[in-house]
Amino acid sequence: MSSDFHVFRVGVSFVIMCILYKSAEDPLPELSPQKYFSTLQPGKASLAYFCHADSPSTSVVLEQLNEAVRPLQDYGISVAKVHCVKEETSRYCGKEEDLMKAYLFRGNILLREFPTDTLFDVNAIVAHVLFTLLFNEVKYISTLEDLQNIENTVKGKANMIFSYVRAIGTPEHRAIMEAAFVYGTAYQFVLTTEIALLESIGSEDIERAHLYFFHCNLISDLTQQCRRTLMRQPLTTLNIHAFVKTMKAPLLTEVAEDPQQVSTVHLQLGLPLVFIVSQKATYEADRRTAEWVAWRLLGKAGVLLLLRLTSWMTVTLQISNIKHLFPFRKRDSLEVNIPQHTNVVFRRAEKEVPLEFLVLTDIDSIISYVEDNVEMEENKDSDVEDPDLDIQDDEVAETVYRDRKRQLPLEVTMELTEETFHATVMASDSIVLFYAGWQAVSMAFLQSYIDVAVKLKGTSTMLLTRINCADWSGVCTKQNVTEFPAVKMYKKGENPVSYAGMLGTEDLLKFIQLNRISCPVSITSIQEVEEYLNGELYEDLVTYSSVSVLGLFSPAMTTAKEDFTEAGNYLKGCVLTGIYSEEDVWILANKHAATLPALLLAKHKDGKIESIPLAGTPAQDIVQIITNALQETFPEITVENLPTYFKPQKPLLILFSDGSINPQHREAILTLVAQKHLDSFTPCWLNLKNTPVGRGILQQFYLLRNGNLLFLLTTF
Repeated sequence: MSSDFHVFRVGVSFVIMCILYKSAEDPLPELSPQKYFSTLQPGKASLAYFCHADSPSTSVVLEQLNEAVRPLQDYGISVAKVHCVKEETSRYCGKEEDLMKAYLFRGNILLREFPTDTLFDVNAIVAHVLFTLLFNEVKYISTLEDLQNIENTVKGKANMIFSYVRAIGTPEHRAIMEAAFVYGTAYQFVLTTEIALLESIGSEDIERAHLYFFHCNLISDLTQQCRRTLMRQPLTTLNIHAFVKTMKAPLLTEVAEDPQQVSTVHLQLGLPLVFIVSQKATYEADRRTAEWVAWRLLGKAGVLLLLRLTSWMTVTLQISNIKHLFPFRKRDSLEVNIPQHTNVVFRRAEKEVPLEFLVLTDIDSIISYVEDNVEMEENKDSDVEDPDLDIQDDEVAETVYRDRKRQLPLEVTMELTEETFHATVMASDSIVLFYAGWQAVSMAFLQSYIDVAVKLKGTSTMLLTRINCADWSGVCTKQNVTEFPAVKMYKKGENPVSYAGMLGTEDLLKFIQLNRISCPVSITSIQEVEEYLNGELYEDLVTYSSVSVLGLFSPAMTTAKEDFTEAGNYLKGCVLTGIYSEEDVWILANKHAATLPALLLAKHKDGKIESIPLAGTPAQDIVQIITNALQETFPEITVENLPTYFKPQKPLLILFSDGSINPQHREAILTLVAQKHLDSFTPCWLNLKNTPVGRGILQQFYLLRNGNLLFLLTTF
């Protein structure tokens, strides 16, 4: 599966050359041949159709192409037409037989000719164009031997999607090409139109299109056949997308919680869940049974192993001399009322439908029960109109879709190409956004990136740039960018710094502002140290770094300084770090009761300076010490900072408040923290007005109410 396709996947130009054809509803821009060929760019593709006004089929072809404009735009393919004048000497405006073809170019190179009768409708146009551009992602085969050879090639490396369509250019062919456009770098796509090949792999219903998922990734033995899962639904873009999602999901998941509270991708896709109830004494046999069931129901239902164990822990919190008990379920425990002899729990995808507790004697009984119920639901929904395919179920993609008419001021950032990338980042300090124009998360983050550029316009010496890796994959590969979106900072004489924060405006702005100085900054006088610790030396940056970190070292402490410098480099863009290593460093050590080498943490919010000894502390431990110092003792949890406080993997003890927190409640928690009662937890609070998602959390976990306080103990 070649990655070369990314070079031209997006930004294709589909151009129609025609003379004197005019339509009031024709959205295609009109170009002269000279203008058209002058706009061709390396890495870009275009399709040119030549016709004269007196050609009887001209209007029919253009009508279908007009219909194809919108779906082609979804893949970055623009559509236009170019006038062929009689004096034009181009081979494409010459003979009559040439005027009955469409020509696909990449740059100035001709890729393929299409007779106009192959572009008979919208599906055919989209399918043919994508099929040509995806020649590395989709292998066309005609024999069983071809299929076996490709299967052997991907074993142990990747999974494969094999499909059969009755003919090229059908709606099913288009759906497969659109799926390959999205998943072509993740899976090997194989296509055939040979009925004999479909029959040879055991398919019975050969009258319709088929799609199989070949599970080859974990197989290394060439003699072993890849497992195959047949997609039962009709081949539409939405159905293929949902099917691939179920193939990506874990085959079997172990849970120890109320089945009504479990959420998986299967429920999101409208598929039921099957819980195989297990007990400690029969765990191994139950797991084998669950795996067999999971393979048989793959693509039809989610299968989970429900551990029927009970264990409780009690946490005692002392607040205002009143003891409260907070019971919570451990991950290996279950407290739910399941009938004693039940061995299968069936949960339908519909909300508020009660669980079904079943006693089924064997695997075939389980399969039959699930398949019968799934078939009933499919028949019930068969008359329901399909949802708008433009609105995807992924929340990020849906947000991008709904914001698609928002005009971004892209001109505030510089667009880079393969030709301009190195010259730009070498000539100036630059921020580069690596994104993919076809990916929803990239396009959502692009909005935040532009917002940052607008805020920094005229105030920053840093050049904000962007490069679409769908067009220039070679550049992104050389910069070790394998996931999108990604942000890197380039400074003269320094290695690039990767941004690892949240994909939002404020965190990215903080990263850029704190990188205005190269940390750890070298401080050379005691007066400068005092200004640094007080927040005066870099006063404009204190709002982005609540803590200033200073390493104190004697001139001879070379190893300790190197470890601190490594930690400071790692934390660039997260916090201000400085280093002092002069002969008079002992004055500072005495003032702050520090044992050299030492770390001074100046917390600007409360004006306190804490000293921590660093003798023998490696760089990674210094990073952890500083990271912990950046966290508040009793913070307000928000969507943005939750990953930071969840990272230590301690249970979160959350106090829920319907508004600002009561000072007495804050003081009570801080007292417990100071007395070391909460060392095993991360105490925090959540403002339900600022973070409404907290109300959903309240519905999912065990709560204890005490007046106006709501406490929640959870490990998420």
